[in-house]
Amino acid sequence: MRIYTAADVVEAHLVQHSLAQAGISAHVFNQNAIGAVGELPFTHAWPEVWLEEDADCERARAVVRAYESERVGGGQVACGCGESSPENFALCWNCGAALEPPDQV
Repeated sequence: MRIYTAADVVEAHLVQHSLAQAGISAHVFNQNAIGAVGELPFTHAWPEVWLEEDADCERARAVVRAYESERVGGGQVACGCGESSPENFALCWNCGAALEPPDQV
């Protein structure tokens, strides 16, 4: 069962990883389909995340909702290394240090 259609391959794997952390098995399809755009409509080439078990659907939808709500923020978080990362990052993009959420800074 398809649970998510992503804008790009990276996003599809982020969703798949979030599902895996919740104990839900899923696969990413259409990883290389972007090369077929022109032959296929671009919406048919978007990466998709599919569940292994339909029984995981409700739990998977909750994980996807949580993922989507986390990436809505638009603020920045400063790291000790001097770089800024988007507030929804858990780790600094530059040095890999753990970032504290903005409400805890």
